[in-house]
Amino acid sequence: MPQHELPDDDDEETTSENAAIDLTDSEYYLNRELSQLEFQKRVLHEAMDERNPLLERVKFLAIFTTNMDEFFRKRVGGLKQQMAADVTELSPDGRTPREQWDEILDVTREMFRQQSSCYRDVIHGELAGAGIEIVSYDDLSSAERDDLREYFEASVLPTLTPLTFDPAHPFPFISNLSLSLAVLTRKDDESETTFSRVKIPKNRPRLVRIGDETRYVLLEDVIRANLDLLFPGTEIIDHSTFRVTRNAEVGKDEEVAEDLIDMIESVLRERRFATVVRLEIEEGMPDEVRELLVEQLGVDEREVFCLPEPLDFRDFMDLTDCDRSDLKTAPWTPQPHPRLSGGTPDESVDVFEEIRRNDVLVHHPYHSFEETVQKFLRQAATDPDVLAIKLSIYRTASDSKVVESLIEAAKNGKQVAVMVELKARFDEENNMEWGKKLEEEGIHVAYGTIGYKTHSKTALVVREEEDGVQLYSHIATGNYHSETAKTYTDLGLLTADREIGQDLSDLFNYFTGHTRHEKYRKLLIAPGNMRERFTEMIRTEAGLAREGKEGRIVAKMNSLEDPAIVEELYRAAMDGVDIDLIVRDICRLRPGIEGVSETVDVYSVVGRFLEHSRIFYFGNDGDPRYFIGSADWMTRNLDKRVETITPVTNPALREELSMILETMLADNRNCWVMESDGSYRQRRPGDEPAVATQDVLMRRAGRMSDT
Repeated sequence: MPQHELPDDDDEETTSENAAIDLTDSEYYLNRELSQLEFQKRVLHEAMDERNPLLERVKFLAIFTTNMDEFFRKRVGGLKQQMAADVTELSPDGRTPREQWDEILDVTREMFRQQSSCYRDVIHGELAGAGIEIVSYDDLSSAERDDLREYFEASVLPTLTPLTFDPAHPFPFISNLSLSLAVLTRKDDESETTFSRVKIPKNRPRLVRIGDETRYVLLEDVIRANLDLLFPGTEIIDHSTFRVTRNAEVGKDEEVAEDLIDMIESVLRERRFATVVRLEIEEGMPDEVRELLVEQLGVDEREVFCLPEPLDFRDFMDLTDCDRSDLKTAPWTPQPHPRLSGGTPDESVDVFEEIRRNDVLVHHPYHSFEETVQKFLRQAATDPDVLAIKLSIYRTASDSKVVESLIEAAKNGKQVAVMVELKARFDEENNMEWGKKLEEEGIHVAYGTIGYKTHSKTALVVREEEDGVQLYSHIATGNYHSETAKTYTDLGLLTADREIGQDLSDLFNYFTGHTRHEKYRKLLIAPGNMRERFTEMIRTEAGLAREGKEGRIVAKMNSLEDPAIVEELYRAAMDGVDIDLIVRDICRLRPGIEGVSETVDVYSVVGRFLEHSRIFYFGNDGDPRYFIGSADWMTRNLDKRVETITPVTNPALREELSMILETMLADNRNCWVMESDGSYRQRRPGDEPAVATQDVLMRRAGRMSDT
């Protein structure tokens, strides 16, 4: 692994200095919410980065909107619930819920301004220059306006339901994240205006195509221009768009904000605190409409975001479907794994023989999910020697081939047991449907574990062979989901290691029997031994450094949030351990603090694929330890979820993991470096050759599939 220059500190002096520093002090911890917003800034930067193809930038505009919608619903909603419940407990960085809320609103206001400016000042014009025009209704010819009026009357008007607020009608309920028109009207014989809300329908294209050209007008503009058909016999005084964001309700979304909601007494959880957490309004909205919305929705003026049109960029993702390869990144097709591909669709490779010969590491989306993980389960379903299949489902595709293989296995007389997590955010209904279908086929289905969300991504195949019953295991960082496997980077280990198989067998018995094991042979399991083992390995590196030996840690994950792990890393750094952290989004640790974290560097890689894999490396005095699995270093992963981390012991596979980490640390195209204050700067190649991690790994996978 790449090394830093380590300081030549005296052991005793370092130990004394360590003891004098209070590492629980809030100054050593970054705020979770503000760190998450730093990640969203990096996402937004992808939309602003002129090096990216134009439609890739449009894609990131849409992704940023979706991410921020979820942030306000979950995180800001959770903070407002804390505020309403009078929670005064400080976060590890020393902020009250209200202080966090105040800072979030200040930071996000500028972020939304940047997003609007990016579209209006740059992307809108560049799209037009490339022949993809999003035009104003007023710029259309009279013939085009006539055609759109016919379209409106035939296809849009019947879907609209104007809701009026007056003495005879209560203020309408504004659904979450819906785009709406606030319409002021007046009858000819009256002087007072009337407010009506018109919801922009989601079942009509937001980008309305003009004729056969790649010219579009926004649906809200079509509706505005034809309001006389919706409000006949009235004078249209004004029309302006607005959008409401509501908090995620605990009962419907158990992952709403677990760490925040835990602070609220259970009796208060059911009360509808702070239902609206954000109000976006179009610039130029009349004061009387703004004041009415603020009053009726019960929002604070600080929660009002006044922005240029258009509001809500989610639907702009549809532009990426345009047949314009010149405006997109080159398409990527996941490649066959060199050890699991038979070159023909007739399953000529015996997956079990290959795994037994040596462990297999699969890396998505560089390796095909269908021809690795799905092939493993497909062969298990039809292999006459397979006795049982066990699998945990957190997320899976709506047309899951994985589930179809499980059903086929049951029909072939194999014992099949499946752990289905019903609290997987956004996938509850899908998982429930699959669970019912599995049960109908006679498959043993367990729905969650008491007190914990099951986030583990594991499969176990039990097979009778000449030398006895053999266990084949798959432990992964990502879900059994064929679609996300094309856009998320994830790793999976296929192994015939008997002790790992026995550990998985114990874990699946816990899923179905609820008898929890505390000790495992090789796996790191939460709840169980995971926190203890990670702490122990960090301390081992610290001990080596104190002895004058090389202490080294490299860890790649989505989030580093757990204060106790951060404190352990600080102590290891103070002892001289060289630490590189590749953290996609949230990171509480502050690198580069004099006397505390000078040997720690924090990086984040943001590219075309979502970095989702977790890799942990510990130098261990020349006998390195490598691990992959489902858990981040977050309190919820270590203490409140069922998670699985596996060691990787095969030398060739460890070299593969080392190559991935080294490539990411050398990235000068998509890599960001964290400063001590929690801000990030993007690396630039300058005069050096550009190194983009995901491009390197795509080229490598392509070369290996050709050999």
